[in-house]
Amino acid sequence: MKSDQHCTLRVRGQVLDLTEEPVVMGILNHTPDSFYAGSRIQGEEAVEERIDRIIAEGAKIIDVGGYSSRPDADDVSPDEEWRRLSEVLTAIRCHYPDVIVSVDTFRGEVARRCIEEGGADIINDISGGLIDPEMLPTAAELDVPYILMHMRGTPKTMQKLLHYDGRIADGAISELLGQLRKAHELGMRDENIILDPGFGFSKNTEQNWEMMADLDKWVDLGYPLLVGISRKSMIYKLFGHTPFEALNGTTFLNAYSLLHGAHILRVHDVREGVECVRMYQEIRRLSCEDAKPVD
Repeated sequence: MKSDQHCTLRVRGQVLDLTEEPVVMGILNHTPDSFYAGSRIQGEEAVEERIDRIIAEGAKIIDVGGYSSRPDADDVSPDEEWRRLSEVLTAIRCHYPDVIVSVDTFRGEVARRCIEEGGADIINDISGGLIDPEMLPTAAELDVPYILMHMRGTPKTMQKLLHYDGRIADGAISELLGQLRKAHELGMRDENIILDPGFGFSKNTEQNWEMMADLDKWVDLGYPLLVGISRKSMIYKLFGHTPFEALNGTTFLNAYSLLHGAHILRVHDVREGVECVRMYQEIRRLSCEDAKPVD
């Protein structure tokens, strides 16, 4: 069980001790074409119901998306992406003004509007600043937490860019550290950076499993680590299933990720993720008690 890296996150006037209490990020996709049909939320009533459920089931963060990043997803204009995101952000701030909100976007201009106009708190960039050259400068200027994820290409091309020399974690980490250096040069502070290995992005099924086996390498970098494997193809393809049948596998991998140092779980199924965290904490508490010296 990884326990040597101590990570915190400061956001919305709170300091989250992610080592003592990993957190769950609930997904709210205001899109018509996300890969998991059960996560596609449209219409004001459905959006509000989803927000209520995410909060009631115990998520600390709501991750709002307005652009599907599944392979071969249709392009969405910046104006349409902002329209979708702003509708959700307005609903969240109306009913839950204190909840932490991240926005899933790779566009600097959209991220800026979400932070400055929509009241969002965190930028979740699947591209690690590679798609839009304005993203890293924007995130650094806004001085908010920034999720730096590993990906190659774009959602339309990423599954054609699968060659890595050696272990995939080593190659992906090297590429992401290059983006991290750029972020530092632009003035982004270490305390605002969260890393995401990018399961399912520019990686085939076998590579995703190899990445999971090497998760400790990401934790050793010393930054908060987000793992997003919820109902992804690495799970359901193993059994010849569909995303609708991937909850059990998701729960297993979330538990495995926590035991290997993950700090944030990005999930569709919040209650199950929160229960994983609670059981992990119980194991960790008793493990730490057993390690205490006896007087």
